[in-house]
Amino acid sequence: MLILHRERGVEEDSLLWDYQRIIAAVRQATGPVMAREVGEVVGADVSVRAKLEPLRSKLVRLVDRGWLRKLPDGRFTTLL
Repeated sequence: MLILHRERGVEEDSLLWDYQRIIAAVRQATGPVMAREVGEVVGADVSVRAKLEPLRSKLVRLVDRGWLRKLPDGRFTTLL
């Protein structure tokens, strides 16, 4: 599994570099962020919506594995 579930003993540095950068971008934001804002921080091409979808997919995987939280309005935030 490329993205481990967040649980006791599993540290962020065990994730692939791309995912670590995404978490860091969400963490450094002043509040919940949209995928486009994360893309701007990590250097992804955000000019076309279709190019943003792979990043959004990674964000959702991080949510599914317990690393991030997705709010009802589609923005992402850290758990803590």
